[in-house]
Amino acid sequence: MSSTQPIATLTDHKLLALEKKANEIRQDILKMLEHAGSGHCAGPLGLADIFTALYFHVLKHNPKKPTWPDRDRLLLSCGHVVPVRYVTMAHAGYFPKKELLTLRRLGSRLQGHPERQYLPGLENTSGPLGDGSPQAAGMAYVAKMDALPWRTYCVLSDGELEEGITWEAAMFAAKYKLHNLTWIIDRNNIQIDGFTEDIMPLEPLRDKFEAFNFYVIEIDGHNIREFVDACRLAESIFEQPSVIIAHTTPGKGVGFMEFINKPDFFKKSGLFFKFYFLAAGILNNFFLLILFIHL
Repeated sequence: MSSTQPIATLTDHKLLALEKKANEIRQDILKMLEHAGSGHCAGPLGLADIFTALYFHVLKHNPKKPTWPDRDRLLLSCGHVVPVRYVTMAHAGYFPKKELLTLRRLGSRLQGHPERQYLPGLENTSGPLGDGSPQAAGMAYVAKMDALPWRTYCVLSDGELEEGITWEAAMFAAKYKLHNLTWIIDRNNIQIDGFTEDIMPLEPLRDKFEAFNFYVIEIDGHNIREFVDACRLAESIFEQPSVIIAHTTPGKGVGFMEFINKPDFFKKSGLFFKFYFLAAGILNNFFLLILFIHL
């Protein structure tokens, strides 16, 4: 894909293919986590639709040439959700799918938090929440100064918006009118200790970003068409950075997880893995429902 080519419109046929792919990615997330015996499940399952759309429709990238100079940059600020990125990268052809079963093993390239020096295709090492947004702003600034064609995307959790460094990066991005920068907020309303609005309220979140001079787009984070349209809109903005606030459901695609609505559940990985086969069974039949809806 040419680095100057705009994001393509999404056909119904392509949409159905992406929805099927997102379901396959969710299944492999579960398999990978079950095999590892640990890892985060809520965020990765909730972000499967977004990462599918990014790697299979939005981003200009080349799995065979991961250091292609004109590739779009995708940074993951909330490193703990990296299972969804690993699985999506494997499906896109960055490395063999069988390597997914090495998650968190000693010597594996696939650790619990991503390390860019070990896995080609990663743009940043992340773990400390909040660090991805200033890194992304810096990359976008370089691209703008040098008139380079690529865009920078950064996925952030909503909980890390409590970090002051995020808002410092927002001020920087707005000052330099980084129109080539798009932040994607996983607005699932939970963090490790509870609900975001109980720990440190973020709302009115849209108003906050608008006050920082971001172009704000709010979407259903599980509606792939809405997400692609939001990225296309962000691509057309030329005077300010953009942020996509994607409302997602933790554990999306696994019914009993979606309706638990208790942040503490997702900390108990042992409890999660007892439900693994039930979850896998639910997902195996999920695509049949998608197909029925499209008929």
